[in-house]
Amino acid sequence: MITNESLKSVRHESDVMAVYHEVKSKNNFLEFAQQFMHSEEEKVARNALWGLTKASNDELAALQPMLHELIDLAMMTGFSSVRRLSLTLVERLRMEEEDLRTDFLDFCLEHMADVEELPGVQSICMKLAFRMCTFYPELMEELKRTIEAMEMDYYKPAVRCVRNKILSGKLK
Repeated sequence: MITNESLKSVRHESDVMAVYHEVKSKNNFLEFAQQFMHSEEEKVARNALWGLTKASNDELAALQPMLHELIDLAMMTGFSSVRRLSLTLVERLRMEEEDLRTDFLDFCLEHMADVEELPGVQSICMKLAFRMCTFYPELMEELKRTIEAMEMDYYKPAVRCVRNKILSGKLK
């Protein structure tokens, strides 16, 4: 049985895979996420979210009802690893036009350009901003202008790669 204590002791990929396999065996992705992702202990929340990232997209579909809760977690947490992992889960979930939130779009635009942010967060935010802007051509043009204006000397290769894919039309 997974507990706060067992999640605190996760240290390696093999530990995370064990967490994932236990959640999978019980098919309780939603309950597991609800129980642990909001923990005030960074290790517990981080390791729970890390375990969820190992799930297939079909398995993660169980988290679809939590889309906005995951978005809120990403925007509110003070832990960069929890932010990155929750954004990773959001990226893998379905997002429809009615799911578009201007506060989340603003968050993504701000964090994709923040040179102090982790490259993983910058990259995912850029992808999510792109996804949200696909619903509105006028927003897409604004996003592309923003991305073009970013001084790439200050960004890691992961961010440059996502930027180039968006500008070349290769990101879908």
